[in-house]
Amino acid sequence: PGARLCFALHGVQWGARWRVYGAPVIQRHRGSSITIGDGLCMRNWTSSNPLGIQHPCMLVTWASDARIEIGDEVGISGGVICARKRISIGSRTLIGANVKIVDTDFHPLSAEARRTNPAEGEVEPVCIEEDCFIGMHSLILKGSHIGKGAVIGAGSVVTGDIPTGAVAAGNPARIIRTL
Repeated sequence: PGARLCFALHGVQWGARWRVYGAPVIQRHRGSSITIGDGLCMRNWTSSNPLGIQHPCMLVTWASDARIEIGDEVGISGGVICARKRISIGSRTLIGANVKIVDTDFHPLSAEARRTNPAEGEVEPVCIEEDCFIGMHSLILKGSHIGKGAVIGAGSVVTGDIPTGAVAAGNPARIIRTL
């Protein structure tokens, strides 16, 4: 009941067949949207995943026109999804423990710009297609596009395009092989 209330208070409609272990942290900017398909499995308790998640899942929209779109049958364990523009995650994607997905740099690169507009970093949408697997502790950065069925190795940093069916790992993530 607590998790349902958490979603309802933030304007996120509860889907069919959801399994939510503990309440996530939701910060939805007025006017933004968070949509999640049926069959979500979200693990927010440290003990709900054998890898020991570090914090509850966080769904954050950082601007009034921001959108988070999550498909059907998606699994998330202690992950952070923070959108200033748009993050889309395809159906049947598994997001490993403590993964962070962001579509913004948060802060500008130039010191002068940080002094005048500290929250105006560059923004580019993130798209993760269906049937992907993102390994634990990975970081998916702005402008990334991960193709259908791709696998991202644990601890990787994705900064661009990963093609359909590729296995990529490292910092920055590089293609190791194709499936």
